[in-house]
Amino acid sequence: MKRLAITILFLFAYTTFASAQPTFDFNALLSTKRVSDPQLSPDGKKVLYTVGVVDRVANRVVNHIFRVDIDGSDRKQLTSGDRSHSSPRWSPDGDRIAFVTGGQIWVMEDDGDDKEQITDIATGASGPVWSPDGKLIAFVSDVYPECTTMECNKTEEEKATSSKVQAKITDRLLYRHWVEWRDRKRTHVLVVSSEGGAVRDLTPGDFDAPPYGAASGVDYAFSPDSKELAYLRNPDRVEATSTNSDIYLLPLTGGTARNITASNRGYDNSPVYSSDGRYLLYRSQATPAFEADRWRIMRYDRKTGQTVELTRGFDLQADDIVISPDNKTVFFTANERGRSSVFSVPMEPDFRQRIATHVRKVGGIFSNFATVSGLSIAQDGEHVLFAANSMSRAPEIFSGRLDKDEVRELSKANTPLRLTQPEDIEWRGAMNTNIHGFVVKPADFDPKKRYPLLVLIHGGPQGAWNDSWSTRWNPQLWANQGYVVFLPNPRGSTGYGQKFVDDISGDWGGKVFVDLKNGVAEMIKRPYVDPTRIGAAGASYGGYMVDWILGHNSDPRFRFKALHSHAGVFNLESMAMSTEELWFTNWEFKGMPWENPAMYNRWSPHKFVQRFNTPTLVTAGELDYRVPVDQSYQLFTALQLRNVDSRMVIFPDEGHWILKPQNSELWHKEVFAWFKKHLNP
Repeated sequence: MKRLAITILFLFAYTTFASAQPTFDFNALLSTKRVSDPQLSPDGKKVLYTVGVVDRVANRVVNHIFRVDIDGSDRKQLTSGDRSHSSPRWSPDGDRIAFVTGGQIWVMEDDGDDKEQITDIATGASGPVWSPDGKLIAFVSDVYPECTTMECNKTEEEKATSSKVQAKITDRLLYRHWVEWRDRKRTHVLVVSSEGGAVRDLTPGDFDAPPYGAASGVDYAFSPDSKELAYLRNPDRVEATSTNSDIYLLPLTGGTARNITASNRGYDNSPVYSSDGRYLLYRSQATPAFEADRWRIMRYDRKTGQTVELTRGFDLQADDIVISPDNKTVFFTANERGRSSVFSVPMEPDFRQRIATHVRKVGGIFSNFATVSGLSIAQDGEHVLFAANSMSRAPEIFSGRLDKDEVRELSKANTPLRLTQPEDIEWRGAMNTNIHGFVVKPADFDPKKRYPLLVLIHGGPQGAWNDSWSTRWNPQLWANQGYVVFLPNPRGSTGYGQKFVDDISGDWGGKVFVDLKNGVAEMIKRPYVDPTRIGAAGASYGGYMVDWILGHNSDPRFRFKALHSHAGVFNLESMAMSTEELWFTNWEFKGMPWENPAMYNRWSPHKFVQRFNTPTLVTAGELDYRVPVDQSYQLFTALQLRNVDSRMVIFPDEGHWILKPQNSELWHKEVFAWFKKHLNP
């Protein structure tokens, strides 16, 4: 079995240099299938997952549902056609599968036959969740809060879509989010019989449940006896300034929903019931109005009402939560130094012991993978299912055993590509703090040559470059243009402890900038890096840092020759007044511009336009409500007025990310042409 594990590690993490394999380019990126959403059947014998294929002509990704046995045999595609099919979910008896297509909930047999539409509502349906008794399916829909019937929703939807007047009217904040304008509708949890029929709104009222822009996916769950539903709601009046998401418990037989996390003003989400019904677990952030606080795992006792934190002393952000079938162990994932790891904590920890003994890293099969998600554990407590990927391999679905070093690839949607394994790098940043990042080299890297250096700066700013696959900022694609790619994780990056995350708030151009510059200084010590050809690119906060570099490109050790700012924050004052999530600017800059003008003056790139002289490409989407497109317009105007070599590319049908395949192709062409012009790879 050791030999099998080693083989999987080699295939997954290391480069395959078969001479017949072409160099990884944009066409290869689009051809890579997008595997996700693994779902283990109740008996642990079958697996559902989705595979997305890029339809270049239609300019979109089409997803379909596949099924495979846990041993990798009998792989079958269950859906087909030009419409996407997503969110497959097993019925409790494993005989049927709920899924979403055409904006409605459908159900089919476990072999893909007898597809039957379950919902038919004008406002659409998504996120199906079966009740444990198999009688109900909960889902979400964006409805008109003044309506008490589905017929009313249908009438209002028809009015809105058919009217020649498309004026947008609102009387509340958080009226838009990412790419969506939300002046009237609210997200509600509804329920329908698994056989179809009448639909009931479980969360009526003028509020979103789950909250608008919820931090995780499906944030509602049935209790094991199917008599209660846990869901999320923000009880605060001004949602744009609040991250207060609470968990409510609603008796399905009648009664009022009860808020069980009212004492916590931070974000609570991801409710999960233990199978015996004793506990409800959820993730929680303790700090109000701070979206990047440490995610803790909390345990709520449904009988006593007592809540305790299971992850006391654990200084990383807990992600996916999975409870073992015997309800004794809680497994979860967390990002640690650019790679995700699986951890466990007892459901009943002995807090008299040392904190270090409560949370333990799960080694074995998970040690072979860079990024793990979608974890499930079979009823036997031994077989596990998960998705895994890395910078050098696209996501696939795997099964294995916790008690054996044994892994099997189930999906096999993609063949290994000609890619290089990312290298870890460490250096000293501001205040002599140890900083970590990655280096990616071209597939045909020659150590005797000198390459231009491209520094990719991640967004967030509370985010990180992880050893994971990306369909947008894929470092392998950049490297194969002829660059050594440097991916630093400076202050603000997750996976290095909460203090490291906190250190960027109120200090956007301070210690983090020193971290980045010192990292570049470390990179140019390498004989294969040309210190006269250095470029930098970034999006969102990464775009902010590019804009900051524009006004501070004077380090005596090196100079950036070309820059690319995508959806970058340029003018902090106007950004604070036009972005939708006001809690973000409130927290990061300790208030709005009129409340703390010194902070905005100190860290806003637009205050340093007189120093701009570096060639810069500006890109953005017009539908971006997070970093509104006027930030890019202002930046380009400043560059042009300063007679700086500059170019702007705006996508009217995109938001914060450039997602449509043909748009993505143009974006990559423009970006790569820009750096080729100035860095000559």
